[in-house]
Amino acid sequence: QVQLVESGGGLVQAGGSLRLSCAASGIAVNNYAMAWFRQAPGKEREFVGGISWRSNNLYYADSVKGRFTISRDNAKNTVYLQMNLLKPEDTAVYYCAARLTGIVTTPNYNYWGQGTQVTVSS
Repeated sequence: QVQLVESGGGLVQAGGSLRLSCAASGIAVNNYAMAWFRQAPGKEREFVGGISWRSNNLYYADSVKGRFTISRDNAKNTVYLQMNLLKPEDTAVYYCAARLTGIVTTPNYNYWGQGTQVTVSS
């Protein structure tokens, strides 16, 4: 059974930082394209960034480029999302997702975590 478990969310002031973790079981994160999405109330789920499974290429939404960084620890079977210079508009539930083939920016992924809430106060 595949599980993706996110952690690390919370409340932070604007300009602050958080690091989200996505611990996987049942799959090896280095064999999947791994991505982070987020969903704010009343909005569609949107792509934040991702890391490809073979080439380790990194992809980011324009809204987070230069502020967020994705990394992967194969030994821990975990993917991270380091979020710096957070803004109130980053407030959302953040989801980890795994896809057997390449990174796509639409939510067409094979597996999803349950999400972790990130709230940025102004």
